[in-house]
Amino acid sequence: MLTYALRRLMMLPIVLFALSLMIFALQMSLSPTQRLAAYAPSPDYLKGGQESIRRMIEQYGLNDPFYIQYGRWIGGVLTGNLGWSETARQPVSTALMSLFPATLELVVLAFIPCLLLAVFLGSRAGIHLNRWPDHVIRIFTILGWSFPVYVFGLLMLLVFYSALDWFPPGRLSQWAQTTVSSGNFVRYTGANTVDSILNGNWAIFVDSLRHLAAPVITLTYVNVASMTRVMRTSMLETLRQDYVRTARAKGLPRRVVELKHARRNALLPVATIAGMELAVMMGGVVITETIFDYAGLGQFAAKTAANLDFPAVLGFGLYFAVVLVLMNLIVDLIYPLLDPRVKTQ
Repeated sequence: MLTYALRRLMMLPIVLFALSLMIFALQMSLSPTQRLAAYAPSPDYLKGGQESIRRMIEQYGLNDPFYIQYGRWIGGVLTGNLGWSETARQPVSTALMSLFPATLELVVLAFIPCLLLAVFLGSRAGIHLNRWPDHVIRIFTILGWSFPVYVFGLLMLLVFYSALDWFPPGRLSQWAQTTVSSGNFVRYTGANTVDSILNGNWAIFVDSLRHLAAPVITLTYVNVASMTRVMRTSMLETLRQDYVRTARAKGLPRRVVELKHARRNALLPVATIAGMELAVMMGGVVITETIFDYAGLGQFAAKTAANLDFPAVLGFGLYFAVVLVLMNLIVDLIYPLLDPRVKTQ
């Protein structure tokens, strides 16, 4: 297991280096004047005339060879300098760090029930093939698979906000935002649910849950459909294996065979797709956060793209690439726990 983990960890710097080259190549496709924003620590640096901009281009070496500019850029990235975001009116790294807890809070609350539901429903559907539980689960997943995120999100707003006034958009109500912004409320993590518990303010906790409910339900339902279908297919294939038939022939209880032996091996494909789903969600659930006016990384990415905020777009792209690589590594490390045969490969 240790050797397997070390092999995967040794590949991480190589993959990150390749990704950084790709992102920097995208940046180099811009003109020196456009790329200057990625190096300027504030917008005041860009308010001078053409002569001032020309001097800054020379100062930052934006006409230097590719490899020299890449070394300078990666050095800035390693020290947290991703340039200035006109959209956020602050450095890109500061904007990403301030919005990350909001997206993490939303993703965690959506992903955990999504994964548990997918494993449970997929297992039930595979075990009860072509019987009523299988048919009900298949209809449930087909609907979730067919619904675009923006359609389901708008339906949630129409029913639970416009009609019932249960789950409002945004992250907090106005009174709660005023309380959180006051000096009496200590910010520990940036996640409203966690910070409200640590501050002992249960009114803020309930209000944050009300605002999280609609986007969490939307993300859970839309993503659980694909994972449930994968779990069902994998469960059907596993139940047809020889070792399952042998276990049944030996007289082991059906529940033990299906849920202890078969389901564990059926989790391998689900682990892969779940890791990628989590990475995509952590990269910023753009549509969901935009629909529900949820101030997270996804909404920030949409605004920066609309405003052609190049430093912020590139910084977000770098963040997303790192998340994908790390999630892929985590999935690789989980594999041996689900299937010990992977250790020898």
